[in-house]
Amino acid sequence: MPYDKEELEKFRLSGRILRETREEMKTQVHENMPIIEVCEKVEGLIRAKGGKPAFPCNVSINEVAAHYTSPPNDTLRIPEGSTVKVDLGVQVDGYVTDTAFTASFNPEGRSMANTAEQALKTAIENIHGDMALGKIGGLIETTIKNRGFKPISNLTGHSVGRYLIHAGTSIPNVAQVSLTKVKTGEVYAIEPFVTLPDAVGRVDDSPQTTIYRLLKAKSVKNEYAKRLLKYIEANFRTLPFAERWLIGVVPEEQYHAAFKELLVSKAIMGYPVFVEVSKKPVAQAEHTVLIKDDGCEVLT
Repeated sequence: MPYDKEELEKFRLSGRILRETREEMKTQVHENMPIIEVCEKVEGLIRAKGGKPAFPCNVSINEVAAHYTSPPNDTLRIPEGSTVKVDLGVQVDGYVTDTAFTASFNPEGRSMANTAEQALKTAIENIHGDMALGKIGGLIETTIKNRGFKPISNLTGHSVGRYLIHAGTSIPNVAQVSLTKVKTGEVYAIEPFVTLPDAVGRVDDSPQTTIYRLLKAKSVKNEYAKRLLKYIEANFRTLPFAERWLIGVVPEEQYHAAFKELLVSKAIMGYPVFVEVSKKPVAQAEHTVLIKDDGCEVLT
């Protein structure tokens, strides 16, 4: 749906906070850096600038394409020579913007990252109101393939909304036959994912889960589970969260049983970490845009 002037200003503020945070972080991510430090720096900068994280900062390394954030006490570090996707989001009064960049410490990864940026630039330069989704995907795919790489075919961009990161419409990264069109006045995140030409070019769910979201307020028996659920509802609503954000809400010795009850009861759900099927490295670039009749406004 088209947004009014006040809502658009909240999207723009969200985007400005996110843009500033992304540009600061580009200079700070380095080899051997603790992943939890990246996550906490991103989230801390967002809060210091007057926004709230729309989701936990994703730090996805090499063949991991998306959905990894540090759990509490994470000891993992950025490996030397790796390709690192940093995906971050801001919400201002629920209005979400989403962006990502790739920091790569090897020549091949840098070339993939540049290709992702070029595919994103091509999409932004061509997108406009009433444009078919499949045509946008075709432009992204052609740009990536012309540079000797392959798009991830089952990861997409997405419309965003108020307290919604995926608001119902997906923007493909490959050509598709689709009658659906982007609409003037709506807000979309465009995010090409790039891998090597000999990769499968698809992602699968891994067994690991580090990001969660409220599904439905349910009646749970455990007192500590009730307290956790109330906190999640009040603080995150329908937006994703990390277990790091729940530290101290209930006593440490009661936490695991309470959290498990929320998962088992399906009061909350987990997002599996996405891994490229052939275990090839992946790069990503992303901006959030406001669609206009004759083009778009880049919010991030």
